[in-house]
Amino acid sequence: MFDVIPGRRLTLGITLTFVSLFLFIPLAAFVLFASGMGLEKFIAAVTDWRNVHAYGVSFFCALAASLINAVFGMIMPLLLVAQEALAKGVDFYFKALTDEYALKALYLTIEATILAVVLNTIFGIASAWLLTKFDFRGKTFLGSLIDLPFAISPVVAGLFFIMLFGRMSPLYPILQENNLAIVFAVPGIILATVFVTFPFITRELVPVMENQGRSEEEAAATMGASGWTIFRRVTLPNIKWALGYGIILCSARALGEFGAVSVVSGHIRGKTNTLPLHIEILYNEYNFTAAFAVASMLVFLAIIILILRNIVENANKNPVEEKIPTDNKNSDVPKIGDLNVGSST
Repeated sequence: MFDVIPGRRLTLGITLTFVSLFLFIPLAAFVLFASGMGLEKFIAAVTDWRNVHAYGVSFFCALAASLINAVFGMIMPLLLVAQEALAKGVDFYFKALTDEYALKALYLTIEATILAVVLNTIFGIASAWLLTKFDFRGKTFLGSLIDLPFAISPVVAGLFFIMLFGRMSPLYPILQENNLAIVFAVPGIILATVFVTFPFITRELVPVMENQGRSEEEAAATMGASGWTIFRRVTLPNIKWALGYGIILCSARALGEFGAVSVVSGHIRGKTNTLPLHIEILYNEYNFTAAFAVASMLVFLAIIILILRNIVENANKNPVEEKIPTDNKNSDVPKIGDLNVGSST
């Protein structure tokens, strides 16, 4: 099958690599482990009265949280955080913020967020290009598979990586021989963060690129433009705001991730604790003021992200309309011929 637009093999390779590493292989390891229990043990575990009670609590809390968010919004929680964080004075507040473990947790959180955003940006662009510029068998299934992290609990996602890289995994002896630590170490935190933020950028780009169509890229390709030139000069200007919005959403989700990271981190202070995990430890130690003080750091980061999101939304809703001059001699409007392409015969 001949493709006018270049990049099918590259984007398909990147997409399948990411989907395999971060979705399919961890999910397969989890399913294989669960299947080893046998049908009777599996049904007994699922229908155990404690698990059934947990299902009810989960659904009730989800419904209650939705209603509370609808009624109270953001103002009251922000005020409560500020009040508790400053309960012991400004000096104690800054002491909690500059604590050694708090700073290390902040650095690890930022590190995991940056790496997750970079990896998901590469994957998001490649997968969106693949899903919108080419037709192939399994396209719908691949799109649904990318959305899988939306439907899976973060705690379950963390268990995927425990099954794949933990002591019960066949890969564990190999990792031990090579002194490689995945779970209960920084790589596991990064993997878990990438997993839970996997679909965000793709899902922001796909609708925009579908609406854009393929005609502009096909026209540039027939003029001899390379894949990179087509993306940089034709596609990127049309998707830049959607890409920025997806990066912002991905960053916000990564900063506040708790469930999956909690499972794979091991809660080692100063080494594998992110900010949400450090807050949990302080709270469980009844050090409430310090917990709320550190929580205010996340609130501050969230406000910055919210401001950036609003800037991107407003820029996208009110694009600057360029006036197209009627005099072709003085026209500054880019043309297909302006692309850095070779001559075609």
